[in-house]
Amino acid sequence: MKTFITDDFLLYNETARELFHGTAKDLPIIDYHNHLKQDEVLENKSFNDIADIWLGGDHYKWRAMRANGVNEDYITGNKSGYDKFLKWAETVPNTFGNPLYHWTHLELLRYFDIDEILSEKSAPAIWEEANRKLATPELSVRSILKKDKVEFLGTTDDPTDSLESHWALKEEGFEVKVSPSFRPDKGLYIERETFLPWVEKLGEVTNSSIENYDAFLDAFSKRVDYFAEHGCKSSDHGIDVMFFKEASKQEVDQIFKKRLNGEDVSEEDAEKFKTYTLLALGEWYAEKGWAMQLHLGALRNNNKRMFTRLGPDTGFDSIGDLLIANKLAGFLDSLEQKDKLPKTILYSVNAKDYDVLASMAGNYQSSELPGKVQFGTAWWYNDTIDGMENQMKTLANIGLISNFIGMLTDSRSFLSFPRHEYFRRILCNLLGTWVEECKVSKDMKLLEKYVRNISYENAKRYFGLE
Repeated sequence: MKTFITDDFLLYNETARELFHGTAKDLPIIDYHNHLKQDEVLENKSFNDIADIWLGGDHYKWRAMRANGVNEDYITGNKSGYDKFLKWAETVPNTFGNPLYHWTHLELLRYFDIDEILSEKSAPAIWEEANRKLATPELSVRSILKKDKVEFLGTTDDPTDSLESHWALKEEGFEVKVSPSFRPDKGLYIERETFLPWVEKLGEVTNSSIENYDAFLDAFSKRVDYFAEHGCKSSDHGIDVMFFKEASKQEVDQIFKKRLNGEDVSEEDAEKFKTYTLLALGEWYAEKGWAMQLHLGALRNNNKRMFTRLGPDTGFDSIGDLLIANKLAGFLDSLEQKDKLPKTILYSVNAKDYDVLASMAGNYQSSELPGKVQFGTAWWYNDTIDGMENQMKTLANIGLISNFIGMLTDSRSFLSFPRHEYFRRILCNLLGTWVEECKVSKDMKLLEKYVRNISYENAKRYFGLE
């Protein structure tokens, strides 16, 4: 059975169709936040089969399969790729209303020219055809990037990473700019078991002895410099519970030394350490011209039994519901008072925070750059048609959608770039609907400018890629 993905998929009025086909469709992609592996770009990896590239690390699909009663052996276990693919094919017909239903068929069509509904019945033939295409050079990693007109990839990297692949790609002159993003979570969460081993590794890569907080900050600063030398454009922070508790440097030094001695720290002391450290990082980001991405509100690793078995990022995270406004304002304002607030992007996995973030962004704008503080795109569980429309409507209601920097994949799969097409169709349809409902004027030149800027140009300016 052929799919539902026509040329006018998700475009429900003439204005939407004009905007998508005339402006959005062929724009290049700036994917400024993802979890792709730069080593695979460097080696121009080819994939063994569609299970390898599709199911190997996609916890969105894993969650859907679990919800469909699939045994874990067929999800993260040692069953064959074909067996896992069949279980995914059995799951897909049950995903109506979930973006996975659309993403799956968009990816089959765009990469494999397969215009068929994936099901248990169609799976064997789709497996054969997809794998035949994957065996050709046209679906190696670099070929995919070129095919999709990807200009920029912002990967996610620990401050202790060597960035050798990033440097090698730059030296080679690879046409897609692959840039590291600075993700220092392990150096912030002093209360976690991962902290002390991470500090030891930080000392090793900076060739320094970290025995006090000054030495710790100095080592951190060296890694910011190192990332900047390797083309970094942004930092990224997973902040599940927003923190802000001011303390003196002397207090933080005592907290740090206590932890170095192997002692536990109180919740209050941990918050003081995280606040002081992230404020220091924020000032350095501002000096480098980086964007600071704050991902707020996830409730992670809820299934302790499965966390023990599989580790983090395996599909057992959900939406948190703690308050964020007061502490977020305190944190941002502390940097603003010093004129050290970097470009900042605010995301929340909880849609209840949308009005908070959109209004918070408006407090700290600047003439140096339109939309300096961004209410970021719909993230994670909000990465749906309703979620993206909701995010854009909230931004338009409270701020200026014209300065929005648009879509990112946040993905671990090189087949996820059609999500930019998905977003652009939704954007064009939203603007077209406003025209049809007489909420905005049908000024096609202005509407085309909105589409081009939100889909591409704003991000290009924001990350200094011009």
